[in-house]
Amino acid sequence: VARILDPASTLGIMATAVALLMIGGETDLSTGVMTGTTGLVAGLLATRAGWNLWPAVLAALVFALAVGYLNGVMVVRTGLPSFIVTLATFFILRGANVGVTRLVTEQVYVGGIDKAAGFAAARNLFNTGINLLGVEFRSAIIWWVVLALVASFVLLRTRYGSWVFAAGGDANAARNAGVPAGRVKVSLFMTTALAAWLVGMMNIVRLRSAVASQGIGQEFV
Repeated sequence: VARILDPASTLGIMATAVALLMIGGETDLSTGVMTGTTGLVAGLLATRAGWNLWPAVLAALVFALAVGYLNGVMVVRTGLPSFIVTLATFFILRGANVGVTRLVTEQVYVGGIDKAAGFAAARNLFNTGINLLGVEFRSAIIWWVVLALVASFVLLRTRYGSWVFAAGGDANAARNAGVPAGRVKVSLFMTTALAAWLVGMMNIVRLRSAVASQGIGQEFV
């Protein structure tokens, strides 16, 4: 059961953020590959640059939020379909994952992350074990449930949630009604990037490594 629920939980985390974005009228094809990119950023900084894993994790977070922000700004400012914009981001990140990793490590794999300082504490946060009725589950399940509950509350009980529905229904009408539709869409792209970062960190502490192909094929979770 645990082997089935653990990977399903990480996909559920991604799906929660992507669902909010789709309700907001957009889509993001770069979320899957972003999980691998953030893992590689943190892994390379921790193993090759000698960073403590925690600053490396924070650097990966900043990178993910920056990419999400750029995706959102490009969609809002240019008026191009988010499918096209994020497809371009997908190809850029996929190429960078392979190219940069091979340039630095001469392979498409970053290992030895568990040797980095701060790994034990990161594992406790992102991938600790939970024993329930004699079955061990990973903390990804708790992350999934909590984030799903928070997303539901925000969407159904807050003004921001109403803005998400309005921006997804008719962005022009929402703007005329005073809804900051552009900022809402940018924030939703940053939310999907945040979810991708979280899954990426869970993957590197669980696998103790990062692979350039991680996350490819998970664009439609």
